[in-house]
Amino acid sequence: MRWRLPCGHDACRTPRPHLPRRATLAGLVVAVSLNSGCIATGPRQWIRNGFKVGPNYSRPPAPVAAEWIQAKDPRVQQAPPRDGDWWDVFQDPTLNSLIYRAYQQNPNLRSVGTLVIQSRAQQAIAVGNIFPQSQQLLGLYPYGNLARTRTHLEITAFNLSWELDFWGKYRRQVESANAQLDASVENYDAALVTLLADVATNYVQYRVAQQRIKIARDNLRTQEGLVALAERQQKVGTATSLDVEQLRTLVEQTRSTIPSLEIARGQANDSLSILLGEPPHDLEPELGPGAELGSLPMPTTPASVAAGLPADLLRRRPDVRSAERLVAGQSAQIGVAEADLYPSISIGTVLGQQDIGIGSILKTSGGLTFIVPQFSWPILNYGRIVNNVHLQDARTQGLIATYQNTVLTAAQEVQTALRGFLRSQEQADDLARSAAAAVAATKIEEKLFREVKADVNRLFTLENSKLQQQDQLAVAQGNIALNLINVYRALGGGWEFRLQGDGHCGAPITNTTTHPVPSGEPPAHGPFAVPRERPAAPVPGGLPEALPMSGPGPTVTPVSGARGAR
Repeated sequence: MRWRLPCGHDACRTPRPHLPRRATLAGLVVAVSLNSGCIATGPRQWIRNGFKVGPNYSRPPAPVAAEWIQAKDPRVQQAPPRDGDWWDVFQDPTLNSLIYRAYQQNPNLRSVGTLVIQSRAQQAIAVGNIFPQSQQLLGLYPYGNLARTRTHLEITAFNLSWELDFWGKYRRQVESANAQLDASVENYDAALVTLLADVATNYVQYRVAQQRIKIARDNLRTQEGLVALAERQQKVGTATSLDVEQLRTLVEQTRSTIPSLEIARGQANDSLSILLGEPPHDLEPELGPGAELGSLPMPTTPASVAAGLPADLLRRRPDVRSAERLVAGQSAQIGVAEADLYPSISIGTVLGQQDIGIGSILKTSGGLTFIVPQFSWPILNYGRIVNNVHLQDARTQGLIATYQNTVLTAAQEVQTALRGFLRSQEQADDLARSAAAAVAATKIEEKLFREVKADVNRLFTLENSKLQQQDQLAVAQGNIALNLINVYRALGGGWEFRLQGDGHCGAPITNTTTHPVPSGEPPAHGPFAVPRERPAAPVPGGLPEALPMSGPGPTVTPVSGARGAR
């Protein structure tokens, strides 16, 4: 056969060799794999991946130190941190009651819990894509009239369509949905950690404000007595009006500090009410007046804390685990995008019954069966698909950087909280000695003033100094408790509380499967549970049971590259 070139010359057209259809398809797939370079999964890796394209996920490396900076301080223990009910270290039943109430009633926690239910539904949708899809067909199709005889066709059938997951696209989607579900559970845990720490923080601030108000009022009564004594001395000529007015200045100065302290107590009161899921109301009838002056500080705090090791943060902190799960979910999206590079094969089947009628003369019926293989390959969209793979890979790289930054931030928060806990203890010890000395000096000067032997200026200074030292001591003692709360917050403590099977949390459940399809009746009450191969409890607000995590806690094993082993 000859054909004419554009230049006008004739040339022989070499006949194309006829290739079998299967060989042509296989060759095209191989050609796409070769031309795609590093973004395509080779045949061996495809088999090792479990017949799935794209990278198998490997946890990215995490930058962690070997120990805390304060590890040599005997007050910082390397034992595992206290799990679950860390607030018991304060030995305060009132605080324990507030914790339970907030856990059961906080609306923000319930809102975050509904996100877990949404993620679980999305995961179930992803699982459903793997299975055949069905559709019922019902129809009456008239053909027309022939010699005033109506002709019609009735069809009742089911249409089944099943796309073979040859490249693992839908299995990668399930992996991504599972990871997203895990991340939503970790976000719930992070919200729980924040809630419990906020309740404890506002409770301590409320108690500190109470103590400071008591200190101010106690000093105010003493100072008012000195003014009355000065007025009596003025009447007998042993004191001047200047002495009286100077002491009255001290009284009014002390009185003016009380409103600001009451504002601080009111703010803590209102914050506690909101955290409890209740309208703002006066909590003092429930919380009580607090500790009396001269008694142990309220609340009591331990002298040491178990902080574990920095590597424990990868397992304990919900926000760190959530960031890692987001990386896993996005990594699976690389395989989803890469699967579009290859052809998809579907099998369509129609099973049913057909009835053909020609008026009242002839009626016939029979089975209806079609099996139709379908083949699609968007080869003309090759550039768009390749760029989508690059896009998913870049997103994965970005989430890896976010995960590593989350680990660094978590370590920084623990270090800051530990430093504050240790230094606030030292400050409180110094202020305790200073306040004791100020009280002793003031008592001596007050005795001299009653004997008309004291200098009013020195008495004014000592009374003012005593008030300041006692007030600062109350603040410092509160800072010890607040910094200890921050330590537990930074360590990710408190989320284990929902795993406890006590009267407040509902009965525990046990589920050791990796990614089951959700099932079961929603619990009547109690916190929701996400077992990680361990018992868990139900969701607060009557939410259904959530799904377990995808595996044990993260490790610090480095991997090469964001895409994992290829």
